[in-house]
Amino acid sequence: MNEIIMASNTNIIADKRGVPSHLGLHLHLRRHPHLLLLFSLLFVAKFDLVSGLNYTKHSRKVSSLRQERIQKHLEKINKPAVITIESPDGDIIDCVHKKKQPALDHPLLKNHKIQKVAPEMPKEKMLKKGEDLAWQMWHRNGTRCPKGTVPIRRSTAHDVLRAKSLFHFGKKQSTIINPTSRRTDAPDVVSGGGHEHAIAYTGTSQEVYGAKAMINVWDPSIQEVNEFSLSQIWILSGSFDGSDLNSIEAGWQVSPELYGDSRPRLFTYWTTDSYQATGCYNLLCAGFVQTNSRIAIGAAISPVSQYAAHQYDITILIWKDPKLGNWWMGFGDNTLVGYWPAELFTHLADHATMVEWGGEVVNSRANGKHTSTEMGSGHFAEDGFGKASYFRNLEIVDTDNSLSSVHDISTLAENTNCYNIKNSYNNEWGTYFYYGGPGNNPRCP
Repeated sequence: MNEIIMASNTNIIADKRGVPSHLGLHLHLRRHPHLLLLFSLLFVAKFDLVSGLNYTKHSRKVSSLRQERIQKHLEKINKPAVITIESPDGDIIDCVHKKKQPALDHPLLKNHKIQKVAPEMPKEKMLKKGEDLAWQMWHRNGTRCPKGTVPIRRSTAHDVLRAKSLFHFGKKQSTIINPTSRRTDAPDVVSGGGHEHAIAYTGTSQEVYGAKAMINVWDPSIQEVNEFSLSQIWILSGSFDGSDLNSIEAGWQVSPELYGDSRPRLFTYWTTDSYQATGCYNLLCAGFVQTNSRIAIGAAISPVSQYAAHQYDITILIWKDPKLGNWWMGFGDNTLVGYWPAELFTHLADHATMVEWGGEVVNSRANGKHTSTEMGSGHFAEDGFGKASYFRNLEIVDTDNSLSSVHDISTLAENTNCYNIKNSYNNEWGTYFYYGGPGNNPRCP
């Protein structure tokens, strides 16, 4: 039906944007962490040659108290590494012993024993052939994390300084999705902080135990440093108009503020209080327990789809283990990444009430106009395959731990002149949709 390049998980194709790194400097600074902080503070301004974005608009003085707080926070989340791997894109990947990963610092996980028995995988009602079509840049030099360790992308003072504050580092601004406002089953997306969406979603009356999709990967352009563009699955439960919404999320995102570049990266997120204080991206706070030694959450994905050329996608599955109750994340062909322990949640401790698939951007209205931050490929849904971004083979996990194609979905986009979505169904792709857009254009001023 459509031309998609099939590639194995480890078949890496050179990325046109890979930049040489300065390993000697990294190693020297690693041996002297206080020098690393000082170096970061002296050179706060960072310019990305690829996107043209200046990641910090101006150098700023940082008080010694703030320096100290940043250093303490970095020491807390950057755990001691068994070995360290330098990625071609400049990332540092620390291979950390499983039992020393950040997740286990969470007060609710004091006595948590990492789940060793593999969860019961959801049963496929119809087997599909396929592999993941995109993978991660840090694999390119051939080094892998040893057994018993997990790869963790190291955070730097640069990363913290790009955030609004230390508290906001690694956190998502509130993006509450409230069903009932427009019609009884439609999420009314509260666009606080300029969040805009193009999503497909299930009703709120059913019990859901997980979801799956194949997500087309692109590298959308971001206009402002504090904006992002992502494509993800949301697993939701709780009161959508209160402060106890539980959400589990995973997909790919481009976020210059969070990562310091404009590459698409695999990410996770969770919250139990409507994004107020709990949860974070990736492993930037205690919570998500990683079990896989080959997948680094927060690492860049490569290759990516090209306009009217090869298309690449990743498969993401999130589901609740029927035996132990933890919410697991699968990547690709049943590769287990890790899990969100049941202890973290209130409403999701039982089941989800809604699933959403789709795109989200932040529009900061710089200069009083809608920004040109792209969603998906930056092209509208009607442009179709090879031009617009897609989600395909949308499935949910039923009460009997079976995956079934979603037939009854609704769609929503707040401003279809900026970003839109169109869904359909066929035998090869099951339920699927195209979505996205360019942001600012004559119809989206």
